Amino acid sequence: MSAPLFLVEALPTGDALTLDGPEGHHAANVQRLRVGEELLLADGRGGTAAAVVTAVGRGTLDLQVTSRGYTDASVPRVVVVQGIAKGDRGELAVQAMTEVGVDEIVPWAASRSVAQWRGDRGVRAREKWAATAREAAKQARRAWLPVVAGSPDESTQTVVRRIAGAAGAFVLHEEAEERLTTADLPATGEIVLVVGPEGGIAPAELSAFREAGARPVRLGPSVLRTSTAGVAALAVLATRLARW
Repeated sequence: MSAPLFLVEALPTGDALTLDGPEGHHAANVQRLRVGEELLLADGRGGTAAAVVTAVGRGTLDLQVTSRGYTDASVPRVVVVQGIAKGDRGELAVQAMTEVGVDEIVPWAASRSVAQWRGDRGVRAREKWAATAREAAKQARRAWLPVVAGSPDESTQTVVRRIAGAAGAFVLHEEAEERLTTADLPATGEIVLVVGPEGGIAPAELSAFREAGARPVRLGPSVLRTSTAGVAALAVLATRLARW
C-alpha cells in the first residue's frame, strides 16, 4: 500500500518538521501512524516531500524528510462545469472527478438546477465541495489540489465567457451526434466540459454555449446521472490525453 498523503500550506524548507493541526491529528489519532512509518506531504501545487515518522505526540508527528519532488501541472488543463445538483449528488461528482484527475470544478447555477446556492447556504455548499475535493485528492495521492471556482457559484454568462476563452469546449448532451471518444482535442490550453444538472441543460443555455464555441457531445447510448456523467467523461479524456 502506498504511503498516505497529507496536505500542508507549504512544504518544509529543512529536513525536520512537526505535522500538527487537523492533518497532524488525522495522522496521529485516526490513521495511528507510528515511528518508522512513511508518509507524503504535498502543498497542492505540485510540490511533494517524502518523510518518515520519528516521534508521535498527541495529535502531532515529528518527521524527517527523506526526499523531495515536483509534479508538473497537466497539459491541457481539464475544467468541468458541473450543474449544481440536489442532495449529495454534487459532492459525489466532486469526489469522483477529483479521483480521476479533474483540474478545476466550476459550480454552475443552471436554470434547471433544483438546488439554488444563495447567501450563506451557498457559501457553505461551495466550502463543502472544496472540502470534498481536498479529501479526495489526499485519497488519490494527488500532488495538485483541484480548484473549486465560484463565489459561491457561476452564472451561465460566466460559463459562456469561460468557454469562449478555452482551447476546446464540450457540452455533454444526450441528443448530440458527435461522440467524445472521437472529438478533436487540443494539445495545450484548457478543455472545458459542461455537465448539466438533473433536469438537463435548457435549450437557451445550450444555444449560448454553442455560440461561444462549445460542441455538444455524447458518451454513448445511456443517459447518465449528473453525479456520474462528469467522471465518465473525464475517464475518456484521461485515456485520450494519455494521462492514464
